[in-house]
Amino acid sequence: MLIAAIFGAWLMPHDASQMNLAAALRPPAWQAGGTLQHLLGTDNLGRDILSRLIAGARTAAIVAAYAIVLSGALGALIGMIAGYFGGIVDAIIMRIVDIQMSIPSLALALVLAAVLEQGLSTVIIVIIVTYWTWYARIIRGEILSLKERDFVALAKVAGCGTPTIFLRHFLPNIFNTLLVLATLQVGQVILFEASLSFLGLGIQAPDVSWGLMLSDARGYIANAWWVITLPGIAIMLTCLASNLCGDWLRDTFDPMRRQA
Repeated sequence: MLIAAIFGAWLMPHDASQMNLAAALRPPAWQAGGTLQHLLGTDNLGRDILSRLIAGARTAAIVAAYAIVLSGALGALIGMIAGYFGGIVDAIIMRIVDIQMSIPSLALALVLAAVLEQGLSTVIIVIIVTYWTWYARIIRGEILSLKERDFVALAKVAGCGTPTIFLRHFLPNIFNTLLVLATLQVGQVILFEASLSFLGLGIQAPDVSWGLMLSDARGYIANAWWVITLPGIAIMLTCLASNLCGDWLRDTFDPMRRQA
């Protein structure tokens, strides 16, 4: 997926948005009626499926990178503030987190997507608003433990300010947790973006998205299986790969699991 996202412009055999109604709904090359010119077939507008899958990988990678980095940074900062200061600050932040986590994420996303202008930037904003709470809750728990450690007390005695403690003492100790959580959420973010695009509230044409490909293919399930199956397989394999990568990172960074 990353190779397709980075080198997609050179890998795509056709323009992902180029229409050719004369070649509409061509089957994959290994089926009767298929051609090597369109290895994975074409959709209802004659657009090359393979090219659109590659272009969709770039969209998925952009959404995942921006959304996870920004939501992770926001959630980690809020989680550190809540865990470090405690008291009324912690109570207010955690109640906000509890309220937002009690709202169905898809329902919140539908409201935001309907209010904001539809497109790539809106999808990223919706994901940030939806997912920062997971980081905040987990990082808060980490900070509650870390702030009682001796090196934090020594840093306070040495005159280190709160920003210094956050950057030099907390952040290196929670980085592994952030990395594992971000990797595990890649699949969730891609699936979330695909859901919004499928409902018509995410990526809009002429941009390409796997969810948008599924939405366009709804009416052709019975007579053109490839137009809906292949984007679904791309989403499934990407989510599976990110989950396996997250599990591997968790086992690698956890000493107890590594010894086992």
